[in-house]
Amino acid sequence: MIEPQFELLAARTRLAGVDEVGRGPLAGPVVAAAVILDPARPIAGLADSKKLSASRREKLAQMIKADAICWAIGRAEVAEIDTINILQASLLAMQRAIAGLALRPEHILVDGNHLPVLDCPAEAVIKGDSRVPCISAASILAKVNRDGEMQQMDQLYPGYGLAEHKGYPTRKHIEALQRLGVSEIHRRSYAPVRRILEQSDG
Repeated sequence: MIEPQFELLAARTRLAGVDEVGRGPLAGPVVAAAVILDPARPIAGLADSKKLSASRREKLAQMIKADAICWAIGRAEVAEIDTINILQASLLAMQRAIAGLALRPEHILVDGNHLPVLDCPAEAVIKGDSRVPCISAASILAKVNRDGEMQQMDQLYPGYGLAEHKGYPTRKHIEALQRLGVSEIHRRSYAPVRRILEQSDG
């Protein structure tokens, strides 16, 4: 059920939803998406990407790309995450996604409780990915994009299981790190990775 205040906002303004994926993984970039949906072409089934199956996310991503007014992906790389920290890197990825939109938003809704620095009206929405359709759409595009990239990374960095866990700190991933060492796509500022580096230095 769309909350009335967000439905009204979407009807009156060029409203962009923004979300990111990839704060928790030990490897790979953090990826954000920004989406301006077309009120005249509603997309059924939008929801928090984490609550959807991979196949459903893929189908919805195709629909979003086809029916949205515009959309864009932004990212922050591993070196940026290690330099400025994951929160700031997430906000940077969001800024880049918004900057990539073909049309300038009149209002922006961002999932969570932090806002990047923006030059138009914006607000953070707790659990926005399950409450606001344009944020749900952004969460889906961000996750599909990042998951696809991690599947590609699995081919370049075999043995870590990246296609399976997408870089998150599963037991299998930690064991692979201990066995294979730290690759260039691992986040050295994250404690599990840092500990392995310290062990190898010792």
